[in-house]
Amino acid sequence: MLKGMSVAAVTLGCKVNQAETDSMLDMLHEAGAEIVEFEDKADIYIVNTCSVTNVADKKSRQMLHRAHKRNPDAIVIAAGCYVQSAREVLEKDDAVDIIISNNKKRDITKIVIDYINVNKTGKKDDKTVENFIDIAKETEYEEMGGHIPVGHTRAYVKIQDGCNQFCSYCIIPYVRGRIRSRSEEAVLREVSELADAGIKEIVLTGIHISSYGKDKNNEGALIELIESVSKIKGIKRIRLGSLEPGIITEDFVSRISTIKKVCPHFHLSLQSGCNSVLKRMNRKYTCEEYLEKCDMLRRAYKSPALTTDVIVGFPGETEEEFQETVRYLTELNLYEMHIFKYSPRQGTVAAAMKDQVSPEVKNKRSDVLLELAAHNKDEYELGFEGQDLEVLVEEVLHTDEGTYLRGHTERYMDIRIDVGNIEMPESFVNSLVYVRYTHNGSVMLV
Repeated sequence: MLKGMSVAAVTLGCKVNQAETDSMLDMLHEAGAEIVEFEDKADIYIVNTCSVTNVADKKSRQMLHRAHKRNPDAIVIAAGCYVQSAREVLEKDDAVDIIISNNKKRDITKIVIDYINVNKTGKKDDKTVENFIDIAKETEYEEMGGHIPVGHTRAYVKIQDGCNQFCSYCIIPYVRGRIRSRSEEAVLREVSELADAGIKEIVLTGIHISSYGKDKNNEGALIELIESVSKIKGIKRIRLGSLEPGIITEDFVSRISTIKKVCPHFHLSLQSGCNSVLKRMNRKYTCEEYLEKCDMLRRAYKSPALTTDVIVGFPGETEEEFQETVRYLTELNLYEMHIFKYSPRQGTVAAAMKDQVSPEVKNKRSDVLLELAAHNKDEYELGFEGQDLEVLVEEVLHTDEGTYLRGHTERYMDIRIDVGNIEMPESFVNSLVYVRYTHNGSVMLV
């Protein structure tokens, strides 16, 4: 059907987008298309867009125009979240031939073939072809099937889509729709296929995985799914995507801590260390409750890697509120903190709030938290000095100084293993090895 044609894709934004891009490429490849790099000249370009910030919108437009410039005769496809939020803009964009909204990506093969059949003369229609739905009315999960990642190390398995939280700064519920859970059968089938292909580590991901199963009135669906996934032979590690603090209960922790395949690495979304700011953000917890969740995990695991996201300069954030956040984060002492400067997103409640914080203040506050984050990360990793750690090798690095293996531990510590001048074959990739950890370069144990 698409034999003799080449397809290139670029993914903007989250790991969910990446999983969906990989599935679209798999479907087009099965239809006969050759997959090439986005930098190459291709017959078809897919830009799987992001719309989480205004900057993401701008980058989405830039990538679409870059594809059109690379080959003006190519079919340029805009897919994903920016399509959902900027339909009218893309309809008028001469660089775009096809727009595909969320929950229509599974139809990409038919969409492309229909477009080609309509344009057999080789001349494109003046009008952009639309495959657009009202995402707010969607109730069914868009099953796109699984995919085997290139490199055969870590695989992202999408289990859920949509979000019902409506945080005041976030556009995602408007572009991804309400929560929709993938069936357990489909998840287990994909994980089994990945295990058969040699994948050792999977990451269960989604837009809001803490809500998995809640659209089907099953509050315990996520832990039940994790328990089922853990029984699949061949999978050595299970890692979880971002979690809401509310999912962390005594029952959840007592059950998950008995599953040895689950990595002691938990990303709990925070956003601010000040209760008044959290309230303006429409977050559903307090700082005290968040600390309690961290304490639950620290009691259940030895030195768990707890990570989070923090936004600085949210509208109305005073210097006193920021200093409260600094004190709280210092006490919390997490392994990693991803620091973001608040960026107004048109269409959200926060963008219309008064007392927007100046860029200069945001920059200063960001620098303070970045310094704290770097200190916490170093201190946490130094706590493992001299210990023997298991590493999943992800690449072999050949440098003028020698050969290194690079990979991650269960706690997602990025490890560089010095093997000296020993020739290490690429077959070492996807191997689990033990190292004697040192902060300046670990040594592999034979």
